[in-house]
Amino acid sequence: MSRIGKAPIAIPQGVNITINDGLATVKGPKGTTTAPIPADFQTSQENGVLTVARPSESKQHRSLHGLTRALLNNAVVGASTGFTKIIELRGVGYRAEVAGKTLKLALGYSHPVDIALPEGIAVTVANTTPTTENGLLAATITITSHDKQILGDFAADVKGRRPVEPYKGKGLRYQGERVIRKVGKQADKKKK
Repeated sequence: MSRIGKAPIAIPQGVNITINDGLATVKGPKGTTTAPIPADFQTSQENGVLTVARPSESKQHRSLHGLTRALLNNAVVGASTGFTKIIELRGVGYRAEVAGKTLKLALGYSHPVDIALPEGIAVTVANTTPTTENGLLAATITITSHDKQILGDFAADVKGRRPVEPYKGKGLRYQGERVIRKVGKQADKKKK
């Protein structure tokens, strides 16, 4: 048995799951999310718990068992509490703001960077003054969504607009991300 696949999924209060035609629809306070269920897989809801059972011990069914359970769990968590990612902007002159359905970034380029917000994404920005004590932290972008896939794709798109450079640490990074720093070139000192 798959250790992940055989684990039951607790269904919180206020979350409804309907399964038909190989698609699970999860409705909750944060929104509605869908998750695919492979053909022949059995799901059962009893006493506020959802379980997934695979039809056979074939290699394909074993590989899909844990994946199906993880996708269903992500749908339940997203519909009940949602997901959050925080991106830090580090660098002098870096700024961020939300204008309608657009995230506007100033990242040290000669032009502003505008990113359209996809459906189901909410963004808040907190700008600060960059200092050496806070590691040149200019702003934090908090991205929330009920869909983990959309959230991860959008956060990766934002972060990819200005990757962290290893010498000064300027750029965009996830909160808590460890960046390996490099030492710059040293001036050659001549002996006299």
